[in-house]
Amino acid sequence: MRLIIAEKPSLARAIAEALPASAQRRDGYIEAGDTIVSWCVGHLLEQAPPDAYDAAFKTWRRDHLPIVPQQWKLTPRPKARSQLGVLRGLIKRAASVVHAGDPDREGQLLVQEVIEYLGWKGAIARLLISDLNRPAVVRALSRIEDNSHYLPLYRAAETRARADWLYGINLTRAWTLIGRQAGHDGVLSIGRVQTPVLGLVVRRDEEIRDFTPYPFFVLWAQLAVASGQLRAWWVPGEGHRLDERGRLLDRQPADTLAERLQGAQGQLTNLDRRQRRQPPPLPYSLSALQVDAARRHGLSAKAVLDICQRLYERHQLITYPRSDCRYLPREHLKGMPQQLASACAQDDVLSRWLANADMSLRSRAWDDTRVGAHHALSPTGKPFDPTRLTRQEADVYRLITRNVLAQFYPPLETCEVKAEFIILDERFRASGQEIIAPGWKPLFTTREETPPLPSLRQGESCRVFATEVEEKQTRPPEHFTDASLIKAMMNIARYVEDSEVRRTLRDTDGLGTEATRANIIETLIERCYLVRDGKSLRATQLGVALIQSVPPAVGRPERTALWEQRLEAIANQDNPAPFLDALVNDLHQLVAAADSQRLAQALSEARQHQAIPDATPRQRRRSTTSRRSSKAGNSSRTASGTGSRKSRSGASSSAPRRRRRTTEES
Repeated sequence: MRLIIAEKPSLARAIAEALPASAQRRDGYIEAGDTIVSWCVGHLLEQAPPDAYDAAFKTWRRDHLPIVPQQWKLTPRPKARSQLGVLRGLIKRAASVVHAGDPDREGQLLVQEVIEYLGWKGAIARLLISDLNRPAVVRALSRIEDNSHYLPLYRAAETRARADWLYGINLTRAWTLIGRQAGHDGVLSIGRVQTPVLGLVVRRDEEIRDFTPYPFFVLWAQLAVASGQLRAWWVPGEGHRLDERGRLLDRQPADTLAERLQGAQGQLTNLDRRQRRQPPPLPYSLSALQVDAARRHGLSAKAVLDICQRLYERHQLITYPRSDCRYLPREHLKGMPQQLASACAQDDVLSRWLANADMSLRSRAWDDTRVGAHHALSPTGKPFDPTRLTRQEADVYRLITRNVLAQFYPPLETCEVKAEFIILDERFRASGQEIIAPGWKPLFTTREETPPLPSLRQGESCRVFATEVEEKQTRPPEHFTDASLIKAMMNIARYVEDSEVRRTLRDTDGLGTEATRANIIETLIERCYLVRDGKSLRATQLGVALIQSVPPAVGRPERTALWEQRLEAIANQDNPAPFLDALVNDLHQLVAAADSQRLAQALSEARQHQAIPDATPRQRRRSTTSRRSSKAGNSSRTASGTGSRKSRSGASSSAPRRRRRTTEES
């Protein structure tokens, strides 16, 4: 009997339906001839809690830290024991085993750790599926590989899980213990991804609070030229008081010049015309989709992820959604016209866009060299009936399909014009843009472009017929939203001060992964570190105090982004031991840096600052309920929250009962 173990039930069903024999559903598996297809339900196993290594670790004490297992252990997740039992029975009967986890680092870990935990000693084959459509699954079944090729990927994922456990368990315990001394009754969760994300929000909020607005002034001149009129702005020289962006800080020079300009003659001294061809936007990765869906439809990152999972698993309308890639395989190009025709037929908006598409075009999106474990999100070709979906599901599906349809539209062609005039020995500038060919532009409702300038000739004269001095005010940066925070996590190098590290990080995937970024935001909200204020995300008093009390490296993105580089090297066959050894050395210093007085001061200052919000009553109730649940003895949960990287991120913890606190624990 051949046993195929899929990552989730929906994938198992797709595999069974693609097998030549008819499929029969059983309890926990599907039987198709001599092949049995079973499944995991997310992670069936998780890192064992500290007390699995030593019963003394059940009591939280600072002199235990850092806790470092010598022989790592896994333990079944409570809700997974039934399915794990099914797999244990099946693997005993199996003649061969096929690993069918998702084609990424975590998918490799999720299934392989179960196979090893259940004691399978034989060879393992690897089935890679990124599209649940039957033809795609049939193709994948014909290309089964040797799982040994993916052992480095497994080691990288295993190392990530262990490193997250070490980091989350030890720092969460250290800060929770000093939190008690500082008067905070609850777990202070720290994670190698969630805490730097919280740091981004805290620093942005501080920048907004500390921002002092000031006025600046713009002098506009309405100019008459041979072919019409235009509006130009004055470029004041260095002899005036300017800010670092060259903006005028005193009004008087602008008023004085405005009076002199009435009826003045000038000349166009510099004319720059540039024609640009802009290719269509690429198909979506998950994070790029989350950014656009938040901006266009007001959806949270978590809502977009959940919608995509339903479109993928329940409705089978899109390909694998948790992708970090924005390119498509070349082999998909041949069948895409037929897939799009089927996908768009029952929707008026998509049908209209499809009617204007040119299927003979080939964009930059079709590039095998840019496709990794996954390709960009794409419609499967299954007919889309908007009446069978929620409005939000239909909105997200249209976005995904639109970006694929855009690949069959020509480039947007524009002419950008920049003009410089000299009037009364002063410089004035104007700019405009003309759309030559709209290309893909009609599919996208974007912000209005700069209006075009009238036809201009180098050296032609102009005359001022009106002026206006506009007073403006500098504005602080905006609070993070789901969209902008996801984008910041994707482009984390922009928030790194060290220029060498910033150059290194430009090629990494940023903070978190496509699968975890939405959950990171929700986790920070659930743990009372962030609140939603309309569309904005703001740090709470507790979140601000935590960031101010941890060592700077814990609350900044450099560490976790560099971790990803090291894990990538391990996936390319580097030895994981030096990475973990360096982390343990680092943890000794970080644990020693936990200071209850510093945390108490940070909590006091945050509570006194009226601009810093407290957690909402609902959050506090949820947090209190969670703490009571933890205190009831849920000791099987780890503090690092690494048991399911695909569903959780950061650090959760089962803190000990407060009444058990002794002098040794502090």
